[in-house]
Amino acid sequence: MNKETITFKGQTSPAPVSPATKAGGFIFVSGQCGYDMKKGCFLGGDIESQTRGALDNLREVLEAAGSDLEHVLKINIYLNDVNDFAAVNGIYKEYFEGDHPARTCLQIAKIPLGALIEIEAVAVEK
Repeated sequence: MNKETITFKGQTSPAPVSPATKAGGFIFVSGQCGYDMKKGCFLGGDIESQTRGALDNLREVLEAAGSDLEHVLKINIYLNDVNDFAAVNGIYKEYFEGDHPARTCLQIAKIPLGALIEIEAVAVEK
């Protein structure tokens, strides 16, 4: 099976990861935070800003890989604080209308670099 790594010129990650990997018609997107890779900073210190940033980053990675949010099969959301669940859901609905992908949402002890949310996904190509 052929494997393709998705990368972006001019963007660096603070961790040794690729934004996504494609194989067999599937796209596996690494965890996305509300982090601006060009500026090297978070897109706000609140859950709303970081959720929008993470979902915008997810959309950008999917488009670079030949897909979009409509082709997402599964989402995993990791939160520092489960009390942010309602706020995240409100914003999530703006990005995923109609048939929603399968999803897991968990509170974890701590997300690296002080992020409040991290979102990973599996999608198929358009």
